[in-house]
Amino acid sequence: MSGSQSQESDGKSATRRVLACFDGSSLGERALPHAVAVASALAAPLTLLRVLECPANQHAPADPMQWEIRRREAHEYMGQLAGRCDAESARVDAEVIEGRAAEEICRWSAERDVDLTVVTTHGASGHSPWPLAGTARKLLDRAPGSFLVVPSTVPPSDGAARYRRVLVPLDGSPQAETALPTAERIAAAQQSELIVVHVVPLPELTQIGPLEAEDVELSDRLRRRNERVARAYLDRLRGQLASEPTRVRVILLQGGDVAGRLAALVEREQIDLVVLSAHGRSGRLHMPCGGVTADLIARSAVPVLVVRSRAARSMRRIVPDHEPSAVRLPEHAAS
Repeated sequence: MSGSQSQESDGKSATRRVLACFDGSSLGERALPHAVAVASALAAPLTLLRVLECPANQHAPADPMQWEIRRREAHEYMGQLAGRCDAESARVDAEVIEGRAAEEICRWSAERDVDLTVVTTHGASGHSPWPLAGTARKLLDRAPGSFLVVPSTVPPSDGAARYRRVLVPLDGSPQAETALPTAERIAAAQQSELIVVHVVPLPELTQIGPLEAEDVELSDRLRRRNERVARAYLDRLRGQLASEPTRVRVILLQGGDVAGRLAALVEREQIDLVVLSAHGRSGRLHMPCGGVTADLIARSAVPVLVVRSRAARSMRRIVPDHEPSAVRLPEHAAS
């Protein structure tokens, strides 16, 4: 039995529905190939959703005729998007709803037991120095299920996305390992290489003035111990995953800026998809995601699939659209 199979049943249970959100922009459409690929890999029905929003500070459209024209155009547009999905993902439908985008998407998701929400980092508002546009940030904060963030800078493509290499960062905690079943299913369906990575934390010693020789020796012993335990952990995982019809590779990195090391690894190894748990060892389930996950979302140039456990999902709630987001992302995207 693999390490992932020993965890809670989140990742093992059938994915009930994948929801991909669009706002009519070309940047937003870049989520479509990834939504199709992931829904197909997870054998889940895919819904394409667009929310028609009223103008700012209005609860209803000023011109009913213009609003009806917009509604018809939106339905036609969503029908065209659905028509672009590959035949292998036959269970695709499209819907148009009305209201405030983030609030209505979260409500729709909660009512229909959506397991995975797909959105681009930026849409109709265009690129910005911020890692996530307003609606994407609110959805990451409030959407009840897992979340696939597609950078709006990824090249547009036709058909389903192809993932040659799927990266799974683990910190050694059972919570982090809940991302493994989802990553395994996607890698198996896409015949991808599954790369499991662990960043060894650097030991921290209270330092007031220069370290003494015994302090340096203690720090070095802790570093060697952490590396030894991490190697044994990755070797065990590799052995347990070997029974799966997927190529598995493990990578051990030395600590420092964990998200920075992971982002550099994504570029160096030409990773196509990152799959990780929303929370790791810190276990702060009241937060939408942990610090490393939030930081990696902000830095990654490839899609990041954030897996939320059942316990974490139970803490998501529908809140008014005007309420500030709790997601703590860096103020500007990394260069």
